[in-house]
Parts: sequence; C-alpha cells; structure tokens
Amino acid sequence: MRESLPFSKEDVLRWNAQYPTPFYVYDEEGIRACVDALYKAFSWNKGFREYFAVKATPTPAILRILKEYGCGTDCASAAELIMSERTGIDGHRIMFSSNETRIEEYKEALRLGAIINLDDITQIAQLERAGQIPDTVCCRYNPGQFENTNGIMGHAYDSKFGMNFDQLKESYRILKEKGAKHFGIHSMVASCCLDNNYYPSLAEKLFEIAVELRNELDIEIEFIDLAGGIGIPYRPEEQPVDISAVGEGVRKAYEKIIEPAGLSISIFTEMGRYITGPYGYLVTKVIGEKHIYKDYVGVDATACNLMRPAIYGAYHNIRILGKENAPKTCKVDVVGSLCENNDKFAVDRELPEAEYGDYIVIEDAGAHGHSMGYNYNGKLRSAELLMHKDRSVSCIRRAQTLDDYFATLDIDKDF
Repeated sequence: MRESLPFSKEDVLRWNAQYPTPFYVYDEEGIRACVDALYKAFSWNKGFREYFAVKATPTPAILRILKEYGCGTDCASAAELIMSERTGIDGHRIMFSSNETRIEEYKEALRLGAIINLDDITQIAQLERAGQIPDTVCCRYNPGQFENTNGIMGHAYDSKFGMNFDQLKESYRILKEKGAKHFGIHSMVASCCLDNNYYPSLAEKLFEIAVELRNELDIEIEFIDLAGGIGIPYRPEEQPVDISAVGEGVRKAYEKIIEPAGLSISIFTEMGRYITGPYGYLVTKVIGEKHIYKDYVGVDATACNLMRPAIYGAYHNIRILGKENAPKTCKVDVVGSLCENNDKFAVDRELPEAEYGDYIVIEDAGAHGHSMGYNYNGKLRSAELLMHKDRSVSCIRRAQTLDDYFATLDIDKDF
C-alpha cells in the first residue's frame, strides 16, 4: 500500500465530468517504471524477456506500452492470441500457455508462430491433431510440492497444471522424436508470493532439470520460463518484493549450475499482477448508507467490477478522496448493489465517515480486476482510463452500454 495516490480528488472530479463512475484508471508512469526496473534486474541475461500475462489486464493500450520495452505476451485463449496480434505482437514473442486446449486454439497459436507451452503429455497428440509439432516447444513442470528457504510454497500437488517429472522427461523424448528441435521449461508453483527467494529457488530447481535433460536425453533447454507468481503488497503491513534482489538471486543460481554445465539459457518471466496490479484503481462513488445490525456504505461499483473480495475475501485498501487525513471513526462494510450478500469490497473496515457523493478509490486493482468482470443482475462493464504523466486521461476501453448487453440476445423474437 502506497503512502499517497498519484492523483487527487480534483483530478477525479475532472475525469468524472466526462466518464461516469465506476471506472478504472491506470497509472502509465507507474507501469513504465515497473517494467524498466524488471528489465534492469535481469539485464545480466542476454535473452531475458517478460511475457506479460494478458489475463491480468487484457487491454491493447497496456500491451502497446509493454511492447515498447520488448515485452511479449503470455496467452491462454484464442482471444488473447488475437489481441496480441492486433497490437503487433506475434511469433516467439507470444507464449501460449493453455490447459485442456481446443484444437482451434492450437491452430491459432500455430498460425501466429507462438511458443506453445504444453500443460500435459496428452496434449502432444492434441497438438498433432491441430496440424503439427512445431520446431520450438515448451513443457510445464509441476513438482508436486515446492520448498525454498521459507518452507513449502503453495500446494502444487493439488493443482491441475503441469506434469510430474517422469511425464516431463517422456514428453521431451516424444517431442524430439517427432521433430521438435528447440525446447523450454515452464513452471509456476506460487501465486502472489512476496518472498524474494521464490524465483531464485524455482530457477535453481529448473536449472538442475535442464542439466539432467541434457545429460539423459541429449536435449538442450534453450529457455526457462519462471512464469508469474510474484505478488504485490495488498495489505498495509506487507512489504513489496525487491526485484533487483530477485534478479541477483537468479543470476547466482545461473552461475552456480548453468555456466559450469556449459549451457546458455534465456530467462523468461510472465508477470501480470506485479506489473499492473499496483497501478490500477477502481474509482466509485458513495450512493447510500445503511444501519441495521451493522453499518454499511453503498457504492455504485459492484463485484461485477471487482470480484476478488467477493470470491475469496481478497483485501484491497480503500480511501475516501479528500478525507485521507480524517480520523477513521467508522467501522463499515463497503458494499455494492448486487443481489448477493458477498457483494462487498470490505468487511468491518475502519474508515472516515462517508457521505453521499464521496469518491472512494479501491487500490491495487490493476490486475485481475476489470478482466474478471461479469454482468450479473444486468450490471454493465465499466470504462478503463489511462492516466498520463500530466494527469490527463485517455479512454482505453469505453463503458459497456445496454445495447452491448442486449446485442447477443434475440430479445425481440417470439419463439
């Protein structure tokens, strides 16, 4: 949680004159600084590339900014592949990481020349059904459990993603026999991790596997994709990851294992939350209050706009613009208008007294926020704005209209 917002109440009033609440706003300068720091942290690796996880913030304007820094995209669907293509990203600048994948999606990935990351050994046959085994292919590894200096990281044995080690080796053997020539390893065994040692520990494990595969199968792993998993500090007491320390930790593991083995491997990452999460804000307005067995503040946003708190109790810091320094005298639930009792952005949160018309900012909503939105109760998707250095904004996704909502329905047809 940052000390202050990169915009003021006056800025929001100016934006709101053109764009009704609720809306998302993304801090362009913050995103740029984050990506720049990431590339500096891994500048020691000549082949380093960030493959931005499109699912976090699937907005072409964001992808175009990241493309300026040499980023590719991590895609999981045909729509994300096509969005990448339309923003000028194709070929090996796309990593297609899907699971239970339809043939049509593999065909789209093959058409674009994307690197295909196979989630399971059975997907080799599915990829063949789509047309061919490409020259370059990647396989996703699931270690079952993963341990670093801070103990067990997640519960990979309960995850549907990836292959065990025996399946991984057999997949590479089959792929080599079928003509694949260039290989990579992918693994993601944590989510929203704030441990600086996560990437270095994962890298060390994957580096060891790369050496073993070279020795046993005569396969040279050319890239290792550490995927995502690095988190952001949603709660006030949490500290951000030191990305320079992370990069240095991976470098030390590389020098320890890869260089003595005479290998040269490019490092890839697939950040999403880390790059856009802290730099996206949901701006909403107070439209009511309620006092029964507890106190409620009602806003014009709902879980349709940001569902993370509703589905798994995720914490997002909340500010009332113009009252940042006011005493927190009220304990309230901040709620939307859906016909669901989990439509809450905060529960028993201590805030200054909120009044009708106050602007509320929900922080750290730049990843898996708008992208997870939906239309329950006929609620419409909100606009997304990009804030530039001078605090002007560009609309990078307009708000949904009722015509949009009804467009796929045969609403006037009598069956």
